[in-house]
Amino acid sequence: MRKTLLALAAATASMTIAGAAFADELSIMASGGAWQDAQRKAWFEPFSKETGAKILEQEYLGDLGKVKAMVETGNVPIDLVTVETATVLQGCDAGILERLDYSKIGPRDKFIEGSALDCGVGLDAYGDILAYDPTVLKEAPTSVLDLFDTTKFPGKRAMRKFPAQNLEWALMADGVAPADVYKVLATPEGVDRAFKKLDTIKKDIVWWDAGAQPAQLLASQEVVMTTAWNGRIQNAIDNDKKPFKIVWNNQILEYDMISIPKGARNPELAYKYLAYISQPENNAKLASYITYGPVRTDAASFVAPDALPKLPNAPDHLSGAYLVADTEFWGDYGEDLVKRFNAWLAQ
Repeated sequence: MRKTLLALAAATASMTIAGAAFADELSIMASGGAWQDAQRKAWFEPFSKETGAKILEQEYLGDLGKVKAMVETGNVPIDLVTVETATVLQGCDAGILERLDYSKIGPRDKFIEGSALDCGVGLDAYGDILAYDPTVLKEAPTSVLDLFDTTKFPGKRAMRKFPAQNLEWALMADGVAPADVYKVLATPEGVDRAFKKLDTIKKDIVWWDAGAQPAQLLASQEVVMTTAWNGRIQNAIDNDKKPFKIVWNNQILEYDMISIPKGARNPELAYKYLAYISQPENNAKLASYITYGPVRTDAASFVAPDALPKLPNAPDHLSGAYLVADTEFWGDYGEDLVKRFNAWLAQ
């Protein structure tokens, strides 16, 4: 009996020590590259210094299936995961992501509309844009929709291997007004129309998966133009001294989100982190390291002046045609459109 009690005491002590160490660790899974580097400088390291918490970083390609597998097996070694707006509602409905308590984060009405969702809070605003190298492409494209003009702009072009953005651009290139894109895409005829337009350039497309690839494809001259996330291209311009140019007209404005997966091991520390990065002065810091805009409506005054003109939500970049990604649309239709897109790729 005495040996049993001693064993239980030792086990309890061991669990207490492990729990204490664990309480000071925050595991965050993001999609790597320049964006994760920027988060590290703007948020991971300052938060760690302020709280004493150790940040454990993981990387993935944004596939919610990886998080789903963790949740379903009951083995969730992460506390926070960055997600796209297109997957937040799906993850919420499927019970993969926790419903957030904004009383622990900050006033929900202080976020840009659409950037504070039930299961995901906004990190930044970014633009899906067109990029090209003017030393290779002598005539400058004036719109993302120039992707579909292979006569004026011959050569390979790169696009993300995912239906979101590509289907919207296809419809706009086929004459659908930005305001009507999601109404049209919600119909079977609209989906057929989008894929028919993509068919016209399918043989000319090089597909990319990771955010670092568009700049690499331009630099190697494998493509004459590429869609990209604006911050990745601006990083190549500013830090790698590449001669690339960004085309903002017809950009799609989106929000990077962050969520707590169901069964996260340290949810209270996760909430402290969300509260920290959601403070307007902290939310604005990311723009100093990568040119993505803040999602707090009261954060603009904290953005470094030299960063402001490079942000996707800068006034000059919203003066032409642009589209704000519809989160609810992709939450409702995303799964079916991904299946249709993958089937189309295989044809």
